Amino acid sequence: MSDDFDLIAEIREDSGKGASRRLRHAGKVPAIIYGAGRPPRALTFDHNKVLLELENESFYSSIRNIKVCDKIQAAILKDLQRHPARNQIIHMDFQRILADQEIKMNVPLHFMNEEIAVGVKQGGGVISRIMSDVEVVCLPKHLPEYLEVDVAELELDEMLHLSDIKLPEGVEIPELAQGPGHDHAIVSIHVIKAAPIEDDEVEAAEGEVEAGDVPATEVDSDGDESDSD
Repeated sequence: MSDDFDLIAEIREDSGKGASRRLRHAGKVPAIIYGAGRPPRALTFDHNKVLLELENESFYSSIRNIKVCDKIQAAILKDLQRHPARNQIIHMDFQRILADQEIKMNVPLHFMNEEIAVGVKQGGGVISRIMSDVEVVCLPKHLPEYLEVDVAELELDEMLHLSDIKLPEGVEIPELAQGPGHDHAIVSIHVIKAAPIEDDEVEAAEGEVEAGDVPATEVDSDGDESDSD
């Protein structure tokens, strides 16, 4: 395995909500790593370094090399909990991986040539992204950081499905194995139509305009109401 690593972890001996709270106050992120036939291990990471790594989209869908003591473990991020109001990571779950065992991972979709799509340039339509990522299964060495979807030839009122994604070697979409009914749409082009205005809505609006034309009463300096000129 490579000596390169993405994150340095420390082994966490204590557990419980109180211990996790103290770690967060100290600028640490509680975490756990599990899988590969080994017992789970509680870890901590430096919070600021985690935030820096999370700025890269690939962190969520790539294999991470985590240094724990003097060993480096290959793992994938399986869950991440954020604070609802603050820019703070509450907890992370990592799954160890083995080179000869397939993994399931959600990989982001990158839609290409949206501006020049036929349905946009010629049909005046708007791109609607129905899915932003897709679950794939593959060996770790085949895991892509993202999947490209070219929409250049997509016409108005057309859509692309999971089966239209060009997959790299060794990568499969398990959803497709469940049958044609699971070939979900991922992107489409449609014209956005304004909702028609009903007659009663027009009459109500005209009534408001007429009411606004009535002179308002003013209060003079003595406190008495008088009609404006």
